[in-house]
Amino acid sequence: MKIIRNVQLELARFRLRVLVASVVVLLCFGLLAARLFYLQVLRHDDLRAQAENNRTAVVPIVPNRGLILDRNGIVLATNYSAYTLELTPAKVPDLTQTIDELAQILEITPRDRRRFKKLREEGKSFESIPLRSRLTDEEVARFAAQRYRFPGVDIKARLFRNYPYGELASHVIGYIGRINVAEKEKLEESDDAANYRGTEYIGKLGVEQSFEAQLHGVTGIDAMETSAGGRATRRLSSQSSTPGQTVKLSIDIKLQQLIEDMFGERRGALVALDPKTGEVLAFVSKPTFDPNLFVEGIDHESWQGLNESIDKPLLNRALRGTYPPGSTYKPFMALAALTTGKRTASMQINDPGFYMFGGHRFGSPENERGGIMDMHRAIVESSNVYFYSLANELGVEAMHDFMKPLGFGQLTGIDIQGEVRGVLPNQAWKRNYFKRPEQQRWYAGETISLGIGQGYNSFTMLQLAQATAILANNGIKHAPQLVLATQDASAQVSVPVVPQPAENLGFKPEHLDTIRRAMVGVTQDGTSRRVFAGAGYLSGGKTGTAQAVSLGRNEKYNAARMEERQRDHALYIAFAPAEDPKMAIAVIVENAGFGSVSAAPMARRAFDYWLLGQYPSDEDLALVRKGLASAPVGQPRVAANVPWPRVAQATPAAPAVSAPAAVAGVASAPVLAPR
Repeated sequence: MKIIRNVQLELARFRLRVLVASVVVLLCFGLLAARLFYLQVLRHDDLRAQAENNRTAVVPIVPNRGLILDRNGIVLATNYSAYTLELTPAKVPDLTQTIDELAQILEITPRDRRRFKKLREEGKSFESIPLRSRLTDEEVARFAAQRYRFPGVDIKARLFRNYPYGELASHVIGYIGRINVAEKEKLEESDDAANYRGTEYIGKLGVEQSFEAQLHGVTGIDAMETSAGGRATRRLSSQSSTPGQTVKLSIDIKLQQLIEDMFGERRGALVALDPKTGEVLAFVSKPTFDPNLFVEGIDHESWQGLNESIDKPLLNRALRGTYPPGSTYKPFMALAALTTGKRTASMQINDPGFYMFGGHRFGSPENERGGIMDMHRAIVESSNVYFYSLANELGVEAMHDFMKPLGFGQLTGIDIQGEVRGVLPNQAWKRNYFKRPEQQRWYAGETISLGIGQGYNSFTMLQLAQATAILANNGIKHAPQLVLATQDASAQVSVPVVPQPAENLGFKPEHLDTIRRAMVGVTQDGTSRRVFAGAGYLSGGKTGTAQAVSLGRNEKYNAARMEERQRDHALYIAFAPAEDPKMAIAVIVENAGFGSVSAAPMARRAFDYWLLGQYPSDEDLALVRKGLASAPVGQPRVAANVPWPRVAQATPAAPAVSAPAAVAGVASAPVLAPR
């Protein structure tokens, strides 16, 4: 059978197939050309940058944190460098097994494990978390020899903060700690985000927190060339970090230690100011804590011990503790009487030992002598009746309006964070504070106790010290100042911190003289005369006792029958020398009874140190700690000759970190020596 082929039709089909194939090929080449144009021309810069990033790594250079010094240049906070063993959880297959195997090479304590667990819970899986710090050179070498067994485990060189004197002045200095999630989010939203690249620590309290911007410094950058495995091979470029500034405080750390030493195991606070400038000379809160515990991340047991302690060592009592001022309020009440014209200094009030108001008997301590009182005698002998009646005459609103400019119940403006206002009561305050209508009403009887510093009055020792300094400084008010100057680490140029403008409260000089003479009378003829017997200067002061718990209407105070924490607080305010005051003090010793027994002796020895350069004898210090002192006993020592420091330094013997060791394969990421 003969097959007839249509040659023309087949040729047409062939040509069609060739055409379609040609179009497809051309289209493919067109797509390749378009893609090539897109990659080589349109995305040239972007892809080149990515390639460069694959070849290089930008490593932040964390700056040295600035030092903190006292007014005489003694270093209170410094840095040291050390090796740390760190794990990146995302790169470690089995954390528990890895840590157990590491423990066979290096010492890893249960405390290390607990801290690592806590930091892991707070951080992210891709972040490097320290397991051990302060490794010795021998430990580094042992790990380096077996590093291949531990993916995701590195040794890095880091800077650590150190507080050489441990618990001394810890509430003032503060501490640094690892940046938590909330702080990290806040930093990422701020303009400082880039400056905190590579930084894992931030100021948490005190000067460390309040002057974080000055202390932190400026982060630098190293551009490193890396291998295909991500190992650093050489440095391409570098921008050095700028160390943080040195911060110089106004406190005298030797005076601070003397006062903390005098408190012993007792609780309380003392603030000493220069009335002419507002400089804080001592800022004591007892008990204290060791800030070194927080540097590497505090373990659970230590945190629990501090946080749950009945003594509340983490509470800055000088800044945040509020107390009734007791009789230390009376000189300010007397000044209010003179300023408002309610009373003159010579006006006399009979003190029969009690004051009746609204059918209620307001009593006085049994040791008060009573009798006819003018203003001078009422302050010297601390007559309650005189000031009960004065409070009734003034009224709560007039008292509030007079005390407010003196700083009571107000923020003083001190240059660290965390200050509380306390309570300077009036009718508006009570309406806002209480919820029930019957509680919001102000009763006339509530005004009476305010006159002797009781009732709703509740102030900080910082506020009381500032008010005392105003009395001593002729009515001129300075904001308390803790930081005197900052100093650039490279230029070594000290820049004074400009204080806030002083304010003249406009008191009449003769009124201030009346109050100051009466306070001098307290130290010469009154409740603190025994404490200041034989002092080489004149001082003015006022003792005070403040209730820690309320007593029943017919119940009498008996310290011997009360638990220690229910006993009255002891207070004292003072300034010296009387003719030209150089120091103003407010001190409280919690649950210690009478101010003349427990608080005034501490003020006397602080004045002796500051004005005379004297340091108490060991025998005298022992009596002060027990609340058994009056005038100093034993031979006082020359303060300059007393060995310093009187506490063991806590500086760790950490190995220095060198750049060659870090770069030569100890760490997986580019790690350079701290700068």
